[in-house]
Amino acid sequence: MRTKKSHYIQDLILEGEHEHQDFKYQITDARKIARSIAAFANNSGGHLLIGVKDNGNIAGVRSDEEIYMIETAAQMYCRPEQRVSFKVYTINGKQVVKADIAEATEKPVEAPDDNGQWHVYYRVADENVLASRLHERIMSAEESASCDPEDVATITYSDREQLLLEYLRSHGGITLEGYMRLAHISEEHAMKIIVALHGMGVVSLQYHDGQCLIVGAQ
Repeated sequence: MRTKKSHYIQDLILEGEHEHQDFKYQITDARKIARSIAAFANNSGGHLLIGVKDNGNIAGVRSDEEIYMIETAAQMYCRPEQRVSFKVYTINGKQVVKADIAEATEKPVEAPDDNGQWHVYYRVADENVLASRLHERIMSAEESASCDPEDVATITYSDREQLLLEYLRSHGGITLEGYMRLAHISEEHAMKIIVALHGMGVVSLQYHDGQCLIVGAQ
């Protein structure tokens, strides 16, 4: 007989891995799992289901050991350290740990790679990807005055800002490098413009085929 808890976990598993959910058979490397924690924290949060194989089959885990490894990852291998909340479910005699990671209040969150180098990771679909330099810059920017849509309409943009917005209206998206070539400006100048427009809610970022694209805000 399936309990409500069993239904809940099975329903989550049926969703598959996605932007806010990742399956882990078991946790064997605290530094590696820290990348998943950082990626969720740099996005809008998510959760890990530990004791679940990639194909969705429940294998079960020893919950105390998994929780210890994840807490170690969140505290020692995430910079700044993150908090993770846990719930343990028993499904057909097997334990599944649900580890919930909230969106970080301080971004970007870094985690080390296999060589001990610290990087910023971001959750895209069912993968943890390296955040682009532009994305890191946006995450690091102070949360300043976000404009109301009515206010944005009254702002006078420079020729280079207008060029970007017109391009996005016609083509949908462009990389940082593409904008630099289009406007004949340096990376630093391009970043400052994009960060400012992002802060006003005029543009946003999307990852597609391994590239970080600047797109018009939805």
